[in-house]
Order: sequence, then structure tokens, then C-alpha cells
Amino acid sequence: MARIVAVCRSDTKGVSKNPIDEGLFKEDYGLVGDAHAASDTHRQVSLLTLTSIEKMSSLGLQLSAGDFAENLTVEGLDLVSLPIGTRLAVGQGVILEVTQIGKECHIGCAIFRQLGKCIMPKEGIFARVIKGGLVKAGDELKIMEKET
Repeated sequence: MARIVAVCRSDTKGVSKNPIDEGLFKEDYGLVGDAHAASDTHRQVSLLTLTSIEKMSSLGLQLSAGDFAENLTVEGLDLVSLPIGTRLAVGQGVILEVTQIGKECHIGCAIFRQLGKCIMPKEGIFARVIKGGLVKAGDELKIMEKET
């Protein structure tokens, strides 16, 4: 079973995010109170696997959920294998739609400066909020079947 390990937010772009108890995800907006939330982007929510964080930790850094500025840290699902357009059901009714796999690291990425590489360009994914609601650590994450 795939699940949410952490919900993370920050007030400022370009910094690590801090885990919070639960987050309110707003339809066509993102995580309320997060610097990256906006209705004019397809990258309203970022997701990264715990496995990706652990891979980078094995290179000698102490890393945890939110350090790559992801909103949702997940385990039990291979995020980068999901096709664009995949819908994910999270917790009690939140629906996210995958819009992008990977991204270019921004100038000044703290992890890239320390290690010379970052995982977000290849292993982070982005989504938009189709249906909002509350999400918290421990919530289940499922791939939704396509409607025919």
C-alpha cells in the first residue's frame, strides 16, 4: 500500500519545506499556505518518494521529508513511472493529476550546491489539485482507474 509519509510547506520559494500535521489542498490551487501554490501553474503540488530521499542520504547528507521542497513525501509507489495525466486519490477524497515528471533545479539549490546533484530533476513529480481536502501523514495514496 502506498502512503503519505509527510505533508510539507514553506512560506518562501527556494527553501526546504517543513512537515506539518495536515495540509488543506485547494482545488486548482495547491497546498494552502505554501509558497508554490497558485492557480496559474500546472505545478501546484510536488511529490517525491522516501526512497529518493534515502538514496541522497546515502551520499553523506542528513536529509528528511521536505528538504527537496516537496509538498508530499510518499512511500510504496514508483512516482516517476506514472504517465502524465495519471490521477491519484489521496486520503479522504483528494484527487491529484500528474502534470510533470522532473524539473530543472533552480539556481542556488542547496542540495545541488552541497552534492553536485539533486534528485528533483529526475525523480520529483508535479501535480495539480482536481479535488481538494485535507491530507496528513499516514493517508493512503492510490492510482485511480481511468474512466472509459
